[in-house]
Amino acid sequence: MTSISVIGTGNMGSAISAVAVKGGAHVQVVARDTTKAQELAAQLGATSATFGDVLTGDIVVLALPYPALDEVVSTYGPRLDGKTVVDLTNPVDFATFDALTVPAHSSAADELQAKLPNAHVVKAFNTNFAATLASGTVGGEPTTVVIAGDDDSAKAELAAVITAAGLKAADAGSLKRARELEAVGFLQMVLAVREHVSWTGGFGVHA
Repeated sequence: MTSISVIGTGNMGSAISAVAVKGGAHVQVVARDTTKAQELAAQLGATSATFGDVLTGDIVVLALPYPALDEVVSTYGPRLDGKTVVDLTNPVDFATFDALTVPAHSSAADELQAKLPNAHVVKAFNTNFAATLASGTVGGEPTTVVIAGDDDSAKAELAAVITAAGLKAADAGSLKRARELEAVGFLQMVLAVREHVSWTGGFGVHA
């Protein structure tokens, strides 16, 4: 059985934890607020832990805002060696809401991989809103999670859980594609803020 640790109990963390449980994974919910972690774990039939505790998942999902990634690196660092680390952040400049904060040639996922050289960083879920992960649909189509990463086996293991939960997974290629995924995620957020799409909708992939 695939084991997944989800750090974060917000909308995205809760939705991804539910998807992982539905996909047959053993899920560990991790948060600073132990009570929130325990409550979500109890709802899902998962286990809980406090941020800083041992991560039991072979896959670790960082359901956190971009500025929190450095704390994950400083707290866990080498303990993430060999694990698949899923980054779902969109590094948006929220002061202007007009740009990404990473260099044009890079991405949040690339930066994270440089800081965790012995982990398998994968970009995923950043082009999905939590509501579409929870419902499993976007505009009448199954929700598609687009994945990018340099390790094919890491991507395949994550995709297997996603598809087992009834969603679709699309492999966008190497981690270099994270830049484009972050741009798409940012654009989707802009459209939602401007009320051109709803937070229960967003981009879909139609094959």
